Amino acid sequence: MDNAKAMDTPMSTTCYLDKDEQGKSIDVKKYRGMIGSLLYLTASRPDIMFSVCMCARYQANPKESHLSAVKRIMKYLIGTLSVGLWYPKGSTCDLIGYSDSDFAGCKLDRKSTSGTCHLLGNSLVSWYSKKQVSVALSTAEAEYVAAGSCCAQILWMKQQLMDYGLMLDHIPIKCDNTSAINLTKNPVQQLRTKHIEIRHHFIRDHVEKGDVFTAIEPTNGGNVIYGDNNTGKVIGVGKVYELMNE
Repeated sequence: MDNAKAMDTPMSTTCYLDKDEQGKSIDVKKYRGMIGSLLYLTASRPDIMFSVCMCARYQANPKESHLSAVKRIMKYLIGTLSVGLWYPKGSTCDLIGYSDSDFAGCKLDRKSTSGTCHLLGNSLVSWYSKKQVSVALSTAEAEYVAAGSCCAQILWMKQQLMDYGLMLDHIPIKCDNTSAINLTKNPVQQLRTKHIEIRHHFIRDHVEKGDVFTAIEPTNGGNVIYGDNNTGKVIGVGKVYELMNE
C-alpha cells in the first residue's frame, strides 16, 4: 500500500458488496485487523464511517472482493491525509441533528442503514451508521427509524449539556423525507405505517413535549456531512469535492 494510488472516494457508487460465495477466500485474521484499524479511525473520520461499517459486515468469511473494498478505503485515506474536523473558537452551543437512510441498501436481507450526525454549534461532535434491525417497507419508514436513532442521541447529548448549565429545548432534527416528518407529528395510524414497531414511535412523544422538532432538509442542502449523508450512503466524487469546499 506504500505506493498505492490515492482514491477520490472511500467507496465506488457502483460497489454492491455481498457474501460473494464464489469468490476466493482470504486471511480472516488479516481482514479483521484491517477493519479494526479502520473502525478506530472512524472516531475522527466520519467520511469513511459508512464504507467501513459496510465492509465490517463480512468479517466472518471475507473474500477478495471485500478486501478490495477495504483497500480502496485506505487509498482514499492516503489522498486525504490533510482532511480533518475543524472546531472553531467561539461557535454557539446550539444542538442540531441530521438523519438519513439508504432504503433497502443491503443486498443480502434488504435492510436499510441509518446514518445520523449531530452538531454542537457549527462543529460536528457525533455521528452514527448502523444497519436497521428490521426490513423497512417504504422509504418513509426507513427515514422515520433513522430519525428516531438521531433523536435518541440528541436527547443523550442534551442531558450531558445540562451538567454544564446549558438547558436546550426544541432541538431541530433535519430529515429529507416529508412523510417521515409527518409521522413524527401525526399519531394517527395509517395503512402504510401501522405495522411500524412501537419502540420507533418514541420520537413522537418528544416532539409533542417540545424536546425536539423535525424539519425538512433537502439532500443537497449543503451540509458537509449530511448532504447525501456520508454515514448513510455512498456519494460520488463530484459531491465529495462540492461539500468539502463549503
